Amino acid sequence: MLSPMIHILKLCVGAESVEDLAQWQTQMAPQWRPGTAEHITRMWPKREAEVLEGSLYWVIKGVILARQKILDLDRRMGADGIERCALVLETKIHRTEPAARRPFQGWRYLSPDEAPRDLARARPREEALPPGLAEAMAEFGLR
Repeated sequence: MLSPMIHILKLCVGAESVEDLAQWQTQMAPQWRPGTAEHITRMWPKREAEVLEGSLYWVIKGVILARQKILDLDRRMGADGIERCALVLETKIHRTEPAARRPFQGWRYLSPDEAPRDLARARPREEALPPGLAEAMAEFGLR
């Protein structure tokens, strides 16, 4: 039987835009396995099998704006001797419909029915809204 899917929701600290996230990952790419991106987190997901079917959804400036498919989970030892979890991600960043989120620490599970749709699938013939307008609409619960 297949495991149900669950996503992870994470704040993208320091990024002002999806482009900032992409630029940072491009700079870090030489440190990762070819064709992957990574995000290190302290807590290992208890729902590992379900997470491996899902994506990491990025909250940028209080709004979910993008996601990346989770390919694997790897153990990493920090310089402080604490074991951490590397979320190994697909390099492609999928833009999503904007969805406002309040700040939180760490990461959270995100059920598939709560996850915003990809922009390409949501409206394949429309161009993305300018980021400021998309974020303002998300604050009012408009998609």
